[in-house]
Amino acid sequence: MLVVMVLVVLELTGVQPKCIFDEIQAQTIQDRGHHPCLARGGAWRRKPRLLLPPPQPIRIRTWIAKESNNLSEAEKKRMEAAVEQAVRTVSSLLSVNRVVGPLLLSRDVNKYCKFLWRNSSTANYNRCGRANSNYRTETCLDVTIPDDHLAGCDIYIHADSPHRTELRPGGAGLADTDFLLYLHIKSTDKCRAKPNILAYAAHCQADALGRPVAGVVVICRDRLKGETFSHQAAVQTVIHELFHVLGFSKELFHTWRDCSSMSQAEGAGCSPQGKVTYSDGSGHMRIYTPSVISALQKHLNSTDPELGGWLENFGVLPGKVSSHWESRVLQGSIMAAELADSSSVRIDQVTLAALQDTGWYNVDFSRAQSLVWGDGEGAMFGSLSTCQNKSSPFFCSGSGFGCHYLHLHKAECKTDQYLERCRVYKPLKNGSECWKKENTRRSAEEDSTGEIFGFDSRCFFSSLTRQNLSQFPSFISTVEGRCYRHRCTGPNRYQIHVSGSEWVDCPAGGSIQVEGYQGSVSCPDRRLCLYSDITPPSDAVDTFPASIIRDPNETLTSAQTWTSLSFSVKTSLGITAAVCLLAAVLVRYRKCCSCRIRIHTTTDEHSNL
Repeated sequence: MLVVMVLVVLELTGVQPKCIFDEIQAQTIQDRGHHPCLARGGAWRRKPRLLLPPPQPIRIRTWIAKESNNLSEAEKKRMEAAVEQAVRTVSSLLSVNRVVGPLLLSRDVNKYCKFLWRNSSTANYNRCGRANSNYRTETCLDVTIPDDHLAGCDIYIHADSPHRTELRPGGAGLADTDFLLYLHIKSTDKCRAKPNILAYAAHCQADALGRPVAGVVVICRDRLKGETFSHQAAVQTVIHELFHVLGFSKELFHTWRDCSSMSQAEGAGCSPQGKVTYSDGSGHMRIYTPSVISALQKHLNSTDPELGGWLENFGVLPGKVSSHWESRVLQGSIMAAELADSSSVRIDQVTLAALQDTGWYNVDFSRAQSLVWGDGEGAMFGSLSTCQNKSSPFFCSGSGFGCHYLHLHKAECKTDQYLERCRVYKPLKNGSECWKKENTRRSAEEDSTGEIFGFDSRCFFSSLTRQNLSQFPSFISTVEGRCYRHRCTGPNRYQIHVSGSEWVDCPAGGSIQVEGYQGSVSCPDRRLCLYSDITPPSDAVDTFPASIIRDPNETLTSAQTWTSLSFSVKTSLGITAAVCLLAAVLVRYRKCCSCRIRIHTTTDEHSNL
């Protein structure tokens, strides 16, 4: 079976992209015939064992297809760095019962075999009786699979004779590999037709337990160019596609396995889950599996036992499913149909729960990232009725200016095709990042609103204007998103700094006035100083985040705050030296360990294997 995934990446260009996942999938699905005696040593023939070693981190081998475009040195470095980080991240999240010996993929019987012996009373029942003279090779999403990666296959000319003719010898396979990821870097027709597509992918083959063991990710070559390339966005894209080909796919939902009654180490005894997607009372399709339900109950702070995972319904026929989460409910998830600004994309608990419920992986939930969107909002969050009645602060109305829900960006209240008339604050096109000092457009003397841009700055709803300007009758300040510095004093407790003023406490859920200014600043509740991993993108700064909480149960008085946040020059220099030394050690370690994550390029000699 060939299943294609497409990821549309939303860049802050004002263009609303269209997700073409279902369109591409409908054009490319093929049925691979799996017959138990057709290939020798194929991955899908790996026999289940009742007792297996404990699951270990999945070993993902990458292989650059020979069909790929030649890349410049800069493009190659960008691609390799993004893929390496993505593979390392996924390997740290997912553990599997590892493949014993080299991984060998199976050959497609529908391609190499002209007919099968169908008489069940013959010795060679279900074996290939005649070879297809036109058979040349195996492909997946236009990528040629090297013969060295494939199991051999035989032809049995006579129905009852043990004599066989070797059609293709078995390859050496790939050692120390649990999943083989083919990378195809090319400006394909799909890339050229859809400028907002960064990559798309396909699941190629699975083993005897249904776990995918090979897939292809096509990376649009033009997206690797310097003027448009974002390392963090590329990493998230590859992770998104990897999650698709590893099991988060509508074509694989029915193959998920139920391992709830036994240890994952005995995964061979897990039973098929069967159907896991059902329509809820409103006609929306959801995933109903134990870990997904539990993760959503925790995230939304609900005890509703029917709280399944909403699947995206835009462009999906009634009763059908998609391979993405519903944007209104799980905005910011790595498996939403659109990936917006990289600072808001999260490898969330609900997505990891779905991968756990495939039955193929042990998931390290301790590495899940905080999903702020909808946190604690209840079972009805994201429904069309609640998003439009102003009952949730995550949604907005009208078309005014404000703050993105993570408060890293200034934003505008907008909708898109996936939100279905619901409106949210989306980052502005240019200069919306509060954490970028270079976005400062005016000097402190010229700025009437007191804005300060910088790494520790966040967006606040504000109507502040300097008092000397407010004396003019024609000067009216409206409430909009503005950037001010912030620092944490405890969980959900913080202070802000407006230009020309002192640090002042900003009580969460309240509002304050600032000396020297007319108007007020609203202090968001449960958005700041609660999530230690919500910070500006790591590749955009070279310092530590301001919003790191030490102990979630610890509260600090103002006096304690100054003590805990103030360092002498000597202490700061000492810490800086220690960090530099640690960074050097890590760089050296990374070089020593780089052999564990290998990116292979298929040379000309492979093409004839």
